[in-house]
Parts: sequence; C-alpha cells; structure tokens
Amino acid sequence: MRTGVVFRPQSPIGRLREVAGLAEEAGLDELWLWEDCFLHGGLTSAAAALAWTERLHVGIGLLPVPLRNPALAAMEIATLARLFPGRFRPALGHGVQDWMGQVGARAESPTTLLREYTAAVLGLLEGERLDVEGRYVRLAGVGLDEPVADIPTLLIGGRGPRTVRLAGEIADGVLLDAVATPDVVRAARNAVDTARAEAGIEGASEVVVFVETSPADAAAAVERYAEAGADAVILQAPEDHPDPAPLIAALT
Repeated sequence: MRTGVVFRPQSPIGRLREVAGLAEEAGLDELWLWEDCFLHGGLTSAAAALAWTERLHVGIGLLPVPLRNPALAAMEIATLARLFPGRFRPALGHGVQDWMGQVGARAESPTTLLREYTAAVLGLLEGERLDVEGRYVRLAGVGLDEPVADIPTLLIGGRGPRTVRLAGEIADGVLLDAVATPDVVRAARNAVDTARAEAGIEGASEVVVFVETSPADAAAAVERYAEAGADAVILQAPEDHPDPAPLIAALT
C-alpha cells in the first residue's frame, strides 16, 4: 500500500519544488497534482516535479479529456514516460462539466467520450496506428513515431458507477476523489475488479483514493482506507489551508 499527498492548485506554484523535495525526503511514494481550470497546467507541473526529484512518483488526477485531442495527450504522456520511466502516473476523466462548458468543450455524452478517448490513448501508447471514427474521437492513420518502452499505469478518475466500472473495463484502475468514504472504496474495488475480469484483462486493477484529512488523523485515515481496499491513499489538505507540508510531516 502506497501513500502520498496532493499539491492542490490553490497552493502557489512556486512552492512545488519545495513540496516535491519534502515528499521525497520523507519517503512518500507519490505526489499528485490536479489540473483544475483555470489554474496551473498539470503536465507542465508534473514535468517540473519529476525533474526535481529522483524517486518520487508524480500523478495528475486528473487530465480532463475534453480539453485535449487524444493524440496530443498520448504524445505528452509518452514524453514523460520516456524521460522518467516508471514514475509518471496519469489519470483521465470527465473534468468538471461547468468548466468544460465555459471553454466550449462540454460533451453531450461524457462517458462515451471518456471510453473512446481512453481507448485511443492506450492504443497509441501501445504502439498501434489508429483509424478511428467514433462519436467524438476521430483519428486517421495516427501513431506515435517512437515506441514507449515503459507504458505508465493509466487510471480513470470518477465517482459514478458507470465511470468506475469503465475504469476496470478499459483502464488500469480508478482514481476516487475526496468525497469517497471507506464504503465507497470497497464498492469501487469490487466494481473495477469485476469489470476487469469480465473484460478478460489480466493483472490486478488499482484503486487510488484522495482523502481530505488533518495531520492529527493522517495515520488513522491511511489505515482506514487501506483496509477498505485502496492500493494508494493520497492525503490532501483543505482548500482554505492547502499546504501539504504538515501532512507530509505526519506521514514521516
């Protein structure tokens, strides 16, 4: 079971290097970033955090799929996977629908978009040359010129039952946000494992959960969610006090 913290986008981006260093020095497994509109870019922030550390895994939870063409997303994920093998952990998701509407990218069927998009990104990362004519994703003879030797674990972020099931059916697992209770984690664990088995996909699925908590309850929170079936428990501070340093100290 892995532990980590969230660097919330409400924190000054100038503190990212310090926080990444603290997390690595403390022996945490993972540092997760968000790509909330209209704050720090997730991929650029992840690249910086990876470059400033040597062991720490860095995740983005999550990349809103309406904002990028899947070919571009595959190019960016592949670049970070090549530069920092085994350390980049991307997650894809619907994004906040109001924000997607603000930028003119809101999909009529977010689940259809997420299914088509995830399949395309995975296919490109696996070296396929794709011709796709979907409802939302359209690719004509698209393939990455350079293969990805170490394809990163790709999660789907979501909380609804259809999205959680999709995460097990087509991706490597699910990322649950901080509204998830231990019972929600148990249900998600069962749903993704069942969907993965029914899809005939070998290997275990992953359940990663963000947990908003205080430093005093950090250790107990990790234990509760680990017992519920989470593979990684990622602690986050509240929005009004987003500094993750006290949580890092509590996990040391």
